[in-house]
Amino acid sequence: MKKFDGINYGFRPVSYWGDTTVQQAILRGVKGTLRRKGITTALANGELEKVGEELLSAELTNAVRTRVGRIHPAFLGGEYLPSFEPAETEIARIELQSTTYDVISIRARLGPERIHYRVVDEYGECFQVKPETSRRAFTLQQLVRFIDGVRHPELREPFSLSYNELNAEYYEKRRELRYFTYIGSDLYPQLSAHYDQVFEEWVQEGEWEEEEKAATE
Repeated sequence: MKKFDGINYGFRPVSYWGDTTVQQAILRGVKGTLRRKGITTALANGELEKVGEELLSAELTNAVRTRVGRIHPAFLGGEYLPSFEPAETEIARIELQSTTYDVISIRARLGPERIHYRVVDEYGECFQVKPETSRRAFTLQQLVRFIDGVRHPELREPFSLSYNELNAEYYEKRRELRYFTYIGSDLYPQLSAHYDQVFEEWVQEGEWEEEEKAATE
């Protein structure tokens, strides 16, 4: 795992279940990507009261999902994620700029003695994770290693780059996929900064390969 300057990889939240900001408390359990962004913007502008109560709920009803889906498929991104188990919360999420804004949710569940982890998406895919449990919350470094180490039989490693790699064959240049994958967390503020640099290096690596190929032709 490569470390980047300016990022505190030793950061560890005190708990996954103790909200330290109003935003964390409001967004906890909200599954939809665009709903989360809308709520965040409204909160920052002091206009949270303008957001309908049904849009602030953790899960939309089928009727509301159907209604927002008619506006644009992107509004359904994340809305079909599995329901949370008791004492389970999301600690990070992977958002894809696909047609329906697909989301992969990284979750932690509080057990009697240890924290249990799982990774879920909206299609019921089976992801293998390691470690499956921990005694306390991950440091940022441990979370990055956990995400990169997720396994799926049809995806390449590391997991963080797997969706970019999967789509790269359909694009002429990697630069077109620079922002296809976003990885972030309400609990780890610098997680997105780490992966922003990972994706930029992935793009640059492709550009270097293109230059070397052109030089030998």
